[in-house]
Amino acid sequence: MRRPRVHAPETLLMQQFGLSAHLRDPEHVPAPTGLEDRRVAIYRELVFGNLATLLGGAFPVIRATLGEDAFAALVRAFQRDHRATTPLFPELPRELVHFLEVRAQAGVGDPPWLPELAHYEWLEVALDYAESEPLPPASPGFDPLADPLVASPVAWPVAYAWPVHRIGPAFQPAVAPEATTYLLLQRDAAGRVRFHEIGAVSFRLIERVGEVPATAGATHLAALAIEAGVDDAASFVAQAEPLLRQLAAAGVVGPAG
Repeated sequence: MRRPRVHAPETLLMQQFGLSAHLRDPEHVPAPTGLEDRRVAIYRELVFGNLATLLGGAFPVIRATLGEDAFAALVRAFQRDHRATTPLFPELPRELVHFLEVRAQAGVGDPPWLPELAHYEWLEVALDYAESEPLPPASPGFDPLADPLVASPVAWPVAYAWPVHRIGPAFQPAVAPEATTYLLLQRDAAGRVRFHEIGAVSFRLIERVGEVPATAGATHLAALAIEAGVDDAASFVAQAEPLLRQLAAAGVVGPAG
């Protein structure tokens, strides 16, 4: 006589869902009945503690700026309300960036600079772990003005409404400045991630080399002159040439191929 298949009891499945809901929001969702609170407390502490440690390490400036209590409250809100799109624990910092962007759109009341600061701090981590390598040294005959260019895959230009590189416990602006903040995050050959504040022309030049690779530097500068609407394109190119050469010397752009 064939024995019937044994299926997981429905009560066990419901208990697992109930425990998950409790661990997400222990303040408002009680633990399933029949579970010893002492044991459940171990899981509560592990789940929150691991998440807070991971996010605190990825966002040290935010943690220091908000303070321990406010940062813990943010982590608890993230744990409770966010539905991650990845099962990978190291990807959770990027999930927090998305979470803060959604909260900003909803007008939750976070500091207005918080989503951009989170994005900036996450970029530092992402660049540190990026698998791409810096551009190889250029040959002695390389001329960034005449030769086709590519952008370094580990040099990332970014633009923010807030001066995120200056925000911290001692500087928390209430109003965004009129001028956009342009930054360049770059990982060098030694693996160090550094940032540089750059101008609008530098930002757009690096961005354009990435958008239109294998194009000569002079062509890029001429196109930027058209974008800027300057009357004397030749003078613009001449004035911007040292900037182009500086970016090439720093390995931000380099020869294609």
